[in-house]
Amino acid sequence: MNTKIIVATHKNYQMPKDTNLYLPVFVGKDLHPDVNDTFQGDNTGDNISAKNSTYNELTALYWGWKNLSADAVGLVHYRRHFSMGHKRSFDTILNQTQVDRLLRETDIILPKKRHYYIETNYSHYVHIHPAEPLTQTRAILAAKYPSYVPAFDKVLKQRSAHMFNMMIMKKAKYDAYCSWMFPILAELETKIDPSQYDAYNSRVYGFVSELLVDTWVYTNQLPYKEVNFVFMEKQNWFKKGGSFLKRKFFSSVK
Repeated sequence: MNTKIIVATHKNYQMPKDTNLYLPVFVGKDLHPDVNDTFQGDNTGDNISAKNSTYNELTALYWGWKNLSADAVGLVHYRRHFSMGHKRSFDTILNQTQVDRLLRETDIILPKKRHYYIETNYSHYVHIHPAEPLTQTRAILAAKYPSYVPAFDKVLKQRSAHMFNMMIMKKAKYDAYCSWMFPILAELETKIDPSQYDAYNSRVYGFVSELLVDTWVYTNQLPYKEVNFVFMEKQNWFKKGGSFLKRKFFSSVK
């Protein structure tokens, strides 16, 4: 099967060796034209490269939707990849044989759910980000896609979700998801002003979209396979845990 997995990156970084399967895409190329001349830019063809500061990796997702011709398309991150194991190595990330086998069993591959355990997806979101984008997103769904509201509410109340906008989908499903999701974000653009947020929270459309993946999958009752993901850099779990507790108990984000 002709599958292209986009590797979204905003800097020079090691990439997978299989160039037939993996396609590095430099996001925000319109904003940073001189940073990298090796990777495919997200500013060719039909694109939203100039929106990268607020859309994050979604500019690569959009570029793949509009410009790639393949049987299946996926999105991973330069330092976060699918893997059938747990080893932090480019030698063990998902390969063509594994992708083909999985796509014979399903149309959709998602990362294993991220679990929060002591809080819901909603409380986790609002401890980090302003709540307004979620409120406005629900209002948009209620007005234009009311059948999706129950699933959206369910996702917000859950303590786990398929995060990071990572996915591999057969092209028909990929197109269907993008055709549904990007108009919602375009409408959200008319309701909020990311310039009022700090640099991190201005990536609002990327953050909101992480909660739309499950909303779309649940509403359409679509089967999927979960695959482990590995972070290619060593993480400081003590620091991450401290940051989590600080956000939870002392956050001033509203």
